[in-house]
Amino acid sequence: MIALHDFNHLPEKEALALLHPCVALPGWAEVLVCGRPYPSRSELTIAAQALMQRWDEAALAQALSAHPRIGEKPAGAQAEAALSRQEQGAVNDRDAALAQALREGNAHYEARFGRVFLIRAKGRSGEDILQILNARLENSDAQEVQTALEQLREITLLRLEGVISE
Repeated sequence: MIALHDFNHLPEKEALALLHPCVALPGWAEVLVCGRPYPSRSELTIAAQALMQRWDEAALAQALSAHPRIGEKPAGAQAEAALSRQEQGAVNDRDAALAQALREGNAHYEARFGRVFLIRAKGRSGEDILQILNARLENSDAQEVQTALEQLREITLLRLEGVISE
């Protein structure tokens, strides 16, 4: 984590490197970095949220490239993989029945919507995630795009808050 003051004064390349793991949408990070300096973290958050409102189905597809399936904690040292492992920490991967149900739910979701199921996992149990996954299978395509985008916004904002302090 870096203080906002320090983030405001980082060279562009280093500032971008801090923001890129928040979401696999480089343009979002580039605009935020170009908007420095931010007088407060809340101003940075407001700017980040305003940019997030522009995200559409194409942005969702691009961002999903860095998100593993729920229940599949990625290996590797990349920042995105570390964040996903941390965020999915409450998903009990030692519960075989839950793990199987999540795999089946993911498969149904991907068959139904053609993309990976995305949910803000932080603060949710595996059982909660499974319940939400099953409920979201009832969404229309348009509803699900909007729901997935909202989840992407929540994940991105949590990651941003974890990177830059006041």
